[in-house]
Amino acid sequence: MAGRSSRTAHSVAVLMGGPSAEREVSLSSGRDCAKALRVAGYDVTEIELGAGHGDEIVRRLTELAPDVVFNALHGRWGEDGCVQGILEWLGLPYTHSGVLASALAMDKTRAKDAFRAAGLPVLESVIVDADEVRRRHVMPAPYVVKPNCEGSSVGIYIVHEGTNQPPQLAETMPDSVMVETYAPGRELTVSVMGNRPLAVTEIFAEGWYDYHAKYAVGGSRHVIPAEIPAEIEKACLDYALRAHQALGCSGLSRSDFRWDDSRGLDGLFLLEVNTQPGMTPTSLAPEQAAHCGHDFPALMRWMVEDALCRP
Repeated sequence: MAGRSSRTAHSVAVLMGGPSAEREVSLSSGRDCAKALRVAGYDVTEIELGAGHGDEIVRRLTELAPDVVFNALHGRWGEDGCVQGILEWLGLPYTHSGVLASALAMDKTRAKDAFRAAGLPVLESVIVDADEVRRRHVMPAPYVVKPNCEGSSVGIYIVHEGTNQPPQLAETMPDSVMVETYAPGRELTVSVMGNRPLAVTEIFAEGWYDYHAKYAVGGSRHVIPAEIPAEIEKACLDYALRAHQALGCSGLSRSDFRWDDSRGLDGLFLLEVNTQPGMTPTSLAPEQAAHCGHDFPALMRWMVEDALCRP
């Protein structure tokens, strides 16, 4: 490991695909990242993973022996600490956050505990049996129901005020789900690159900023820098960096916020931290990096070199 970190990486293995609900996003991210890494001068091998068995990734990476692994996996297994643990065991440098930060960020409840301990504003929530949520309102509407351990707005249900019937969750939802107070207002997001918060983007979408809005071309509109008061911009940048540090994140992360502009600073809430932000043409983190002077190949180069330079 020490020898690896002292020289420039020439070979990069890009992990993509995997078994999660975000497989297609991962494939899109991985292909775009591989293309940009080649432009940046690296010898790139794309590894499309299937069912996510550990022996598959061990075999492929042992045969390839790359200088560094670019982790473009999304969702469970790819960004919850599992793959990170395998890469640690193999002794391979890799991009993004490590085992503990990845596991914490994927578990929304434990992440909130870390955020509260750091003095960050989060929404009240409970973990409830999914069948109980189907039977009755477990908190006054409006509220949101979502898996505790998924990303990219997968499996989100919004229960509006005045709704008589509880949400009829799909059978694919986990046995236990998070029920969270609904936060009205504007969608804001901040990417952190190393220990530098980049910018605040406001996201405009028709209705909820869901999976389609995040990844479909034209699904949402991004305004960067966000047209918000200086006090809110400063708070978003500060909260994003503190959230990144509270979880122990490395490399690139992205923090999402809701802001009720009728309440000023009291209306700003941290929703979650994504340790593996999307890297598709419509993704937010690359837009923010470009806004700060790092085009896509330069961002890829920074991420690879950052991975190689960690202890």
